[in-house]
Amino acid sequence: MSQKRLFLLDAYALIFRGYYAFIKNPRINSKGMDTSAILGFMNSLIDVIKREKPDHLAVAFDKGGSDYRLEMYTEYKANRDETPEAIKIAVPYIQELLQAMHIPIIEKAGFEADDLIGTLAKQAEKEGYQVFMVTPDKDFGQLVSENIFMYRPARLGNDIEIWGVEEVKAKFEVQDPLQVIDFLAMMGDAVDNIPGLPGVGEKTAKKFLAEYGSIENLLNNTHQLKGAIKDKIEANKEQGLLSKKLATILLDCPVTFDAKNYELSKPDVEKTDALFQELEFRQLKTQFDKLFGSGKEYDEITTTEDNNKPQTKKTAVKKTPENQMDLFGFVDEDSDEPKSHSYYATLENTSHFYQTVQGDLPLKLLLQNLQNQKSVCFDTETTGIDAINAELVGLALSWEKGKGFYIPFPENQEEAQVLIDKFKPFFENDKIEKIGQNVKYDLKVLANYGIEVKGNLFDTMIAHYLINPDMRHNMDVLSETYLKYSPKSIETLIGKKGKNQLSMRDVALEDIKEYATEDADITFQLKEHFQPILERVGTKKLFDEIEIPLIQVLADMEREGINLDENFLKSMSVDMQKEIETFENKIYEEAGEKFNLASPKQLGDILFDKLKIGGSKQKKTKTGQYATGEEVLSYLANEHQIVKDILEWRQLVKLKSTYVDALPEQVDKKTQRVHTDYMQTVAATGRLSSNNPNLQNIPIRTERGRQIRKAFIARDENYTLLSADYSQIELRIIAALSGEDNMIAAFQNNEDIHRSTAAKVFNISPEEVTKEQRSNAKTVNFGIIYGVSAFGLSNQTSLSRKESAELIDAYYKTYPKLKSFMANQVDFARDNGYVETISGRRRYLKDINSANAVVRGAAERNAVNAPIQGSAADIIKIAMINIHKRLKEDNYKSKMLLQVHDELVFDVHNSEIEKIQPMIKHEMENAFKMAVPLEVEMGLGKDWLEAH
Repeated sequence: MSQKRLFLLDAYALIFRGYYAFIKNPRINSKGMDTSAILGFMNSLIDVIKREKPDHLAVAFDKGGSDYRLEMYTEYKANRDETPEAIKIAVPYIQELLQAMHIPIIEKAGFEADDLIGTLAKQAEKEGYQVFMVTPDKDFGQLVSENIFMYRPARLGNDIEIWGVEEVKAKFEVQDPLQVIDFLAMMGDAVDNIPGLPGVGEKTAKKFLAEYGSIENLLNNTHQLKGAIKDKIEANKEQGLLSKKLATILLDCPVTFDAKNYELSKPDVEKTDALFQELEFRQLKTQFDKLFGSGKEYDEITTTEDNNKPQTKKTAVKKTPENQMDLFGFVDEDSDEPKSHSYYATLENTSHFYQTVQGDLPLKLLLQNLQNQKSVCFDTETTGIDAINAELVGLALSWEKGKGFYIPFPENQEEAQVLIDKFKPFFENDKIEKIGQNVKYDLKVLANYGIEVKGNLFDTMIAHYLINPDMRHNMDVLSETYLKYSPKSIETLIGKKGKNQLSMRDVALEDIKEYATEDADITFQLKEHFQPILERVGTKKLFDEIEIPLIQVLADMEREGINLDENFLKSMSVDMQKEIETFENKIYEEAGEKFNLASPKQLGDILFDKLKIGGSKQKKTKTGQYATGEEVLSYLANEHQIVKDILEWRQLVKLKSTYVDALPEQVDKKTQRVHTDYMQTVAATGRLSSNNPNLQNIPIRTERGRQIRKAFIARDENYTLLSADYSQIELRIIAALSGEDNMIAAFQNNEDIHRSTAAKVFNISPEEVTKEQRSNAKTVNFGIIYGVSAFGLSNQTSLSRKESAELIDAYYKTYPKLKSFMANQVDFARDNGYVETISGRRRYLKDINSANAVVRGAAERNAVNAPIQGSAADIIKIAMINIHKRLKEDNYKSKMLLQVHDELVFDVHNSEIEKIQPMIKHEMENAFKMAVPLEVEMGLGKDWLEAH
């Protein structure tokens, strides 16, 4: 008989871990709720159940902290940041889900989850169970025994880890897992604020344990130590012993292992379904169905009596009309095979009529019908996602819910051209609205065949971006969220990404017809759903006049691409590699040894243990190693030359790998040019994002970064690159929006705004302003809209914190309306939940009334800067639309190539330079009329650096 297994989950450790796993891309649902923590925890829970099929399972929560430890040490966990709002919101939902799954929740006021798990683990072990403590927290290593294991969940592509006695001994370099307590006591714990012994890090703690076996034995033999470490340890013996008590997990909490209660049983599907639907967990719901609803992945667990102890037995349940259900309760009245429960409609359970159109007569009838429509959704099926090189496989059309047509295209490109030309009258009919999801891609594909799409466009992806900018905008998410319909996955047709993935040409006609026409049908339905919402939230004008016209502008820019001097970059790469190696050798010399510069752990040991840079109180990560991120090192750069050199080395390595070596690989083989993709639906502020390659993040503050721009060159000797850059556009916008008279006058009089600000703030004439005063004023000018504090200003300048505070106070006295404007923006956001740009673009701020001061402060800063950044984005988009129109109408040979924040880059034919410069300047400076004039600086050159 196999040994019974109990799994005990450390709730908050898994919740925090899940939340931070999504920190760069939070999961926000259509209600604006951050569901990252819930999703992260549930992923871990379901993964454990799926992998391990546990007999017994429970989840332990902290409730109010540890009274026992706080009585001993009031500073215990005192340095922890306030719990993020998203986690506070998450916990009740997680507990509700656990209750619906009939999974016990273990919590006791005044006790931590560690202690509850420790107590239950030892109790269950005595009853003959194998116990698995599911947590990423290394502290649990002290509890590991022959039958108690640490179960570290999978993360970031790494598989699960199960630590038994031998694994703990190897990880901590100890002879007994109980010595983990001594290890923690010696080195302390920055996360829990356990003080430890000063000067003792991970390496030293392991060394002491090898020599002395315990902290008590170490403290009894300090006479054997030498130097400063001896003095530190002798002076802090009590602190060391206190640390051991704080680090020891309790084994006598008032909880009792209940074998019957902890048995894993069938969930209340109705409740879990309702919660998944409320939270908009589509993929998780699918996993849940597969695991708990199919009856195939999970065997029946029953309880029998044997010597009065509960045991497990895997059996098959005979189906009868009364029990014809799988383990977790889904009754199948029509079939002997269990099936998954779903609250989404699908192709399989939804009435629809999709037709394949082939042959001259059916095609002729379709084309006649098309021309009678007012609004049609179209979707191209192609051989790949690279629009420049993609070939048409098919075209799907829909203009009525549940109905649509699919036209397959021949592989022969001449025949494909003949077929698509028959659709030219439809695509070029400017009276028919064309609907699509990510229409820009389709426009680029059709342009390869000489088809220009005319008439009004409606892009459902962009519509949703304006309605809910913080949510994801892919069609599957939109369909499931708003239509309660789950579309067919492309992976069911061509497989997952990788070398074995098929082409759409390999898919059977019936399958591709259903898949492609469904896309068009669903996108048509989404348009019908989103159009009235755009009207209701006041963003229809922004949609119609800026975002939609911009699609064609971006499509043309992306197809045009830009010329790249590959030989220049190859030469630059060789020089940079030599420079990188020079820095590496210099760093090794400064360190006194060779080490892996790319290893944060080895670097931290060198900087903080060996060289003692920055004193003894260096920040550590949750894994116990020193933090060596750029923010940490930049702060210490003036303390030791090695830190400056490491920062230089990192910058060189990043530039080389990200741009110098990568850019030549992204030159298209067909066009011999680089084609970036501009994304309209990523940045909530309204700014465009650039991808594959990202040309907006090329650094321009360093000489090496600037040199990369030199690799972007004009088309040929007949062309010159032109750069047109808005001057201080965000300052001009904030002056205009705030109505700040002093600032407006400075811009209207064409004064140097930073010199003017310094003169007013320091109460001197403009001529008396020093270079440093102007620099400080510039820092405040640009920092004020981002809520720069005295602390932040002092870090960016040579000013002390007191001097910084005085400068900020003087700044607000100089520009009183500015402070009033900022306060009004925050008040508006508090009352309405959003702020707006000059074009009515909304930035929703769900945390503006948060009880967490840090979270609320970030939202307040966004309330001020989002309208400024977003208005700047709106203005350059308007300029791009107007310039693109002029370029086409006047039949210029010159082309607009790039948009990088406030700058536009053009390939200008030499014969058009004198004519095009004033046109571009006029359109950019007159894109939007404000009390403050917009100003554009222009430059010409054979490469981007020279032009800029």
